[in-house]
Amino acid sequence: MAEKGTKKTNAARLLDQLKVPYELIAYEVDENDLGAQHIAEQLGQPIERLFKTLVLRGEKLGLFVCVIPGAEEVDLKKAAKVTGNKKVEMIHVRELLPLTGYIRGGCSPIGMKKALPTWFHKSVMDYDYVYCSAGMRGLQFRLAPQDLVRAAHGLLADLIA
Repeated sequence: MAEKGTKKTNAARLLDQLKVPYELIAYEVDENDLGAQHIAEQLGQPIERLFKTLVLRGEKLGLFVCVIPGAEEVDLKKAAKVTGNKKVEMIHVRELLPLTGYIRGGCSPIGMKKALPTWFHKSVMDYDYVYCSAGMRGLQFRLAPQDLVRAAHGLLADLIA
């Protein structure tokens, strides 16, 4: 499933264990622009198919994950309501690696150090395939959204403004 010469990530190994079909797609990393728009352009894909992984913290639930379309911003009030919190906030980027095992620009909703409750924006199901980080900068998964949501033990919700 990995292209020749492409390194397998923990997330890819997990998908292999689950027998989830996927493609690993490499792209050129720009350290000055880790944004979803740049990645979508590198992949030659519409940004609506690219989903980014955000880690948040709520006062009741603790850490959780929101996976949203690349061009969108998470609505903190909607995320709080969906997760049963009164208030939520994004974690600081310096917390990302110790908490998830991933760095900014390479955070996958699959294969984090510890499984976290995960919500996907409901629009993920609008497509026959989507892209998300494969667990390192410069590598994306291309897979069916239902497989992605299942592999992450995710739920669907309205998470964007």
